Amino acid sequence: MQHFAHLEPAARQRLFQRVPEVVSRDSDRELRAVALGATLYSPADRPALAGDIAKLAAQGVCSHVLCLEDAVADDQLEAAEANLVVQLRRYAEAGGGDSQLFVRVRMPDQIPALLTRLGPAAEVLSGFVLPKFTAPVGRKYLDTLTAIRGPIAEKLLVMPVIESPEVVHQETRTEVLHDIARLLQAHRERVLAVRVGATDLCGVLGLRRDRELSIYDLHPIAGVLADIVGMLGRADGTGFVVTGPVWEYFSGHPRLFKPLLRTTPFAEQEVLRLRSDLLAHDLDGLIREIVLDKANGMTGKTVIHPSHVHAVHALLAVTAEEYADAKDILDPAAAQGGVRRSHYNNKMNEVKPHRAWAHRTLLRSRVFGVTRAGVSMVDLLDLGAA
Repeated sequence: MQHFAHLEPAARQRLFQRVPEVVSRDSDRELRAVALGATLYSPADRPALAGDIAKLAAQGVCSHVLCLEDAVADDQLEAAEANLVVQLRRYAEAGGGDSQLFVRVRMPDQIPALLTRLGPAAEVLSGFVLPKFTAPVGRKYLDTLTAIRGPIAEKLLVMPVIESPEVVHQETRTEVLHDIARLLQAHRERVLAVRVGATDLCGVLGLRRDRELSIYDLHPIAGVLADIVGMLGRADGTGFVVTGPVWEYFSGHPRLFKPLLRTTPFAEQEVLRLRSDLLAHDLDGLIREIVLDKANGMTGKTVIHPSHVHAVHALLAVTAEEYADAKDILDPAAAQGGVRRSHYNNKMNEVKPHRAWAHRTLLRSRVFGVTRAGVSMVDLLDLGAA
């Protein structure tokens, strides 16, 4: 798969000084984790699922989760499983596609049962999403998957979802996260990324964020997210890629507060129409939250509508300025540390404290590319809206 591959080659060359690399199932696990980008969730009971997966992959969706858990009613689970097997077989017979494809299960026994029913068609899967993940629950999932033999099963990865009440409750949070961290370390080769279930976390406290608020405006939940990143997203080699929480809105509404997108950048690019379109679909809130995700140590995002995908990827592209700073910080001549003035003459690059950021930025640049000097996020957003 390759991000922005759905764009015309001329457009990619105009926008990027370094185009995104092709990422495959044989690529480095951390590279694949960053490449998740906007992970689209779809209920597993959709009757045209195989066609939808292929169509959306062609439109730029590079990671897709087919959900058998909260997206499916309890009394519809058996039918949803049957539909999923039929659709994935159909998808495999058509040649598969270019996205990382996962199934969100609701119990450990579903993993071997689904793999048995899928047979060779299971080759289209990248792995499983494990909900309500705590160490006791997670150990059952991981032990179940580890016990399955065969070349297909051995390549499957997992993405645990941190969303249980024990993580929200302050008196148990540290111990629970510490136990999860130790379990994931023991199965590191199986773990692609860590996801956070913001909707379930909010539900523990009876909260639901308004579309005019980011998840970081809900301070009780923001504290939980900070602790998850602090425990599971460390940059010392023990952490994992932690993906951003779901954005659950996708249509316009009457506004109480001012829009979150300034007019000036769009006026300068003469694309005020784009700003109006983004506001009409509530994408200004999503865009602000993606920026906050990145600032808080998260990469990628869970989304529930295809219209969200390009916005996530546009904001994950590395700017020419970010790339220049990262290269400067990692210059072998700066190995002893010290402070360097940015080539853009607008900030200091302190080599030792910024080194981990630079490594992560260069990794992201391989997956999402580096934009040309003078190309803004408005340019990328506009192309996605075209």
